Amino acid sequence: MTRRQDRTPVALDDVSKAIIEQLQQDGRRSYASIGKVVGLSEAAVRQRVQRLVDGGVMQVVAVTDPLELGFARQAMVGVKVQGPLEPVADALSALDEVDYVVITAGSFDLLVEVVCESDDHLLDLLSHRVRSIEGVVATETFMYLSLRKQTYSWGVR
Repeated sequence: MTRRQDRTPVALDDVSKAIIEQLQQDGRRSYASIGKVVGLSEAAVRQRVQRLVDGGVMQVVAVTDPLELGFARQAMVGVKVQGPLEPVADALSALDEVDYVVITAGSFDLLVEVVCESDDHLLDLLSHRVRSIEGVVATETFMYLSLRKQTYSWGVR
């Protein structure tokens, strides 16, 4: 999911928020059961969900465990950039191994999460593809040892 600052925010009413909360709890929940909770028909829920997806408010995906899929190495990479940040962020976003890119304030200009099959794969990615992107001046890699929490159910405001 890509967020852009120039996008007009979608106004969320209480019903849309309730639909989002239902899907955060269980992304496979049927539109009929969501409709019973929020007071809409199945068709009306389906239309609302589609508008929320089309508007970039949410996406419905299967969250997987990379280890179970053969990706033994996950890491967060701090990237220091010289020059404009956006072209570097876009180039990093285009890499298949990258699943998260955020422009930050602080010691690093960008934080990039990568998922690799092995340490050799990570080394190749960093040495030959990330560090060769124009504007990248330094990286620091934080390899994940143990995932203690990952949640997507922070609710709505």
